[in-house]
Amino acid sequence: MFLRSLTLTLAAGLALSPALAAPKAAAAAPTLDPALADKAKKSVDKGVHFLRGLQDKNGSYGNHVGLTAMTLLAFAESHRAYKYDDGPFVKEAADWLAAQKRADGAITGDATPTYNTALAIMALSAIDKARFKDAIEGGQKFLVKFQSDEEQKYEKSHKFYGGIGYGGDERPDLSNLQYALEALKKTDYDPQSDVWAKAQMFVSRCQNRSESNDQGWATNDGGFVYAPGQSPAGETKEGHFLSYGAMSFAGLKSLMFTQAKKDDPRVQAAWQWVQKNYDFSSHPGMGTTSYYYYLQTAASALEAFGEAYVPDEKGRKRAWAADLANRLMSMQKADGSWTNENPKYWENNPLLATARAVISMNHALRAAGVQP
Repeated sequence: MFLRSLTLTLAAGLALSPALAAPKAAAAAPTLDPALADKAKKSVDKGVHFLRGLQDKNGSYGNHVGLTAMTLLAFAESHRAYKYDDGPFVKEAADWLAAQKRADGAITGDATPTYNTALAIMALSAIDKARFKDAIEGGQKFLVKFQSDEEQKYEKSHKFYGGIGYGGDERPDLSNLQYALEALKKTDYDPQSDVWAKAQMFVSRCQNRSESNDQGWATNDGGFVYAPGQSPAGETKEGHFLSYGAMSFAGLKSLMFTQAKKDDPRVQAAWQWVQKNYDFSSHPGMGTTSYYYYLQTAASALEAFGEAYVPDEKGRKRAWAADLANRLMSMQKADGSWTNENPKYWENNPLLATARAVISMNHALRAAGVQP
């Protein structure tokens, strides 16, 4: 996120196995037909070309850590697999990003240090893990330091135990936690650390599943909210907080990254929510608000979950990667960009929306088995 208000969007925007193996690919064989896969790759290329044209003279994108990191992720995780030496649009951006490292390990500007740091170490790892080893390890330590646990004087019974917040706001949330977990996962953080099990406890307390959530507000639709007792999607007159799209996928992804099994009742409940609310045309529970954040979170969660098809309420088996690719391509502008007409939380900024769209497409192409 970029400003405090922007970051809040993104929300609006426990058995742990001994080793955290990477989630398997969504399908052993491609689930996109060759013609669609080719069109999707060309769409990514157009998006990347648009982003390249927005680079600032200092090497950054938008002169912002979060925007620069997301743009680098869009480049590095594309089918082109751009690396440090592939040109100044990568090299100068990566060098600028690493130069924003603080003495405490954070890689950030003035606001939202944990969010920015998570994105930054993912980007630097994808661009050149060996070159930026020190910055990545410093960022890992910074993220772990902000987990709400015994060192922060939280007891396991506290609703915020195991969570990670903005690094300035004292309240943890699932949006920040999912990025921190993804960053730690992708940068090979210690699989034996108790960080993962602690995080699972917080994730469980964000789920509308009363059997595993000890918070009194929880119902049983299986979806997730922003934080225990908080949801921008609203609440019922009985005081039950409503699940919504981005956080429900963030919860599913976070359970998978902390190595919950697919037959775990929490995972199954989340998967049932996905089936009942399967929709890429809008953000379930939020309409057009933080729409591209929703698509990015959904794509990353579905890739991590490792199923190529989502059975919808009508009994159809939906090839989600194809559905997502088609939806994204239908919204791409002639210049290669994407934008959200809803101006809330900066998604009308084409740099932000395009980076998110390309990242989403990259997840879909990988999960469909048509790129590494």
